[in-house]
Amino acid sequence: MRQRNSFAASFLAVRAATAKLRKDGYNMQAGVSTACLYPMELEKSLYELAVRGVECTEIFVNTHCEMFDPYLSQMKNIQKQTGIKVKSVHPYTCSIEPIMFFTKYERRINDFLEYYKNYLNYMNEFGAEILVLHGNKNENKFPDEAYFERFALLQELAESFGVCVAQENVSRCTSGSLAFLEKMKSYLGDKAKFVLDIKQAHRAGEDPISMVRALENSIVHIHFSDCGKSGDCLLYGEGEYDNDAFFKELNKINYTDSILLELYRDGYNKIDDLIENYRLLKCTVDKYSQ
Repeated sequence: MRQRNSFAASFLAVRAATAKLRKDGYNMQAGVSTACLYPMELEKSLYELAVRGVECTEIFVNTHCEMFDPYLSQMKNIQKQTGIKVKSVHPYTCSIEPIMFFTKYERRINDFLEYYKNYLNYMNEFGAEILVLHGNKNENKFPDEAYFERFALLQELAESFGVCVAQENVSRCTSGSLAFLEKMKSYLGDKAKFVLDIKQAHRAGEDPISMVRALENSIVHIHFSDCGKSGDCLLYGEGEYDNDAFFKELNKINYTDSILLELYRDGYNKIDDLIENYRLLKCTVDKYSQ
């Protein structure tokens, strides 16, 4: 990271130039998740995105130690030098949420909430706003109303840290169903917040546009990718999905939050390809934000 200062200076110059081009009506913000670079180490992933001019990211924590020094300090320094915005944090423990939080074994619930304070503290270090939740898996039978009450517990804890939890639609989870998410929104009201993952919607047989219409302003974050004959997790522009219609639908609900590329590492060849795709997405976001 010896070149950090020169890269940072270049990044800040680009950011200043692009800021002048933004209209008064600008609201949406494009970005790239660190998950796109997995299995690259987390601090290196953040660095590679930041020095290439990515303005907004989601930190996908890969293991426990990454929430603490020395990795925490390294990442905070990268953010300080480049100004990259950390919008959200994705827990590495999402796979154990069914057994730890959506469980009949009461002791696990308090342990889960106590452990998730680590993520909430971590978010505060970066000024992140959203903690992503996968939730329960379909095979772990759990009453919907009890699910919503558990979510409310976690949401209240997050609010005490000045942040929020957002339910992601994940095809292998109960959250993969739009009907479930609509019921959750109706039950929880303003406490219901959602991350719309485009590839996961397609995998679950749901239309992202229909999800926008149903969930509206409860959507606070978007994981973006294209979909088509070649797959359901493609670079923007490489699929056949009607992305223009999707962005127009976001305009109808006055969406004002982040849209981050979230691709698998085999979804592109070089990091530069990912960055070029981010720039393409950013142009679209800026267009529909005017």
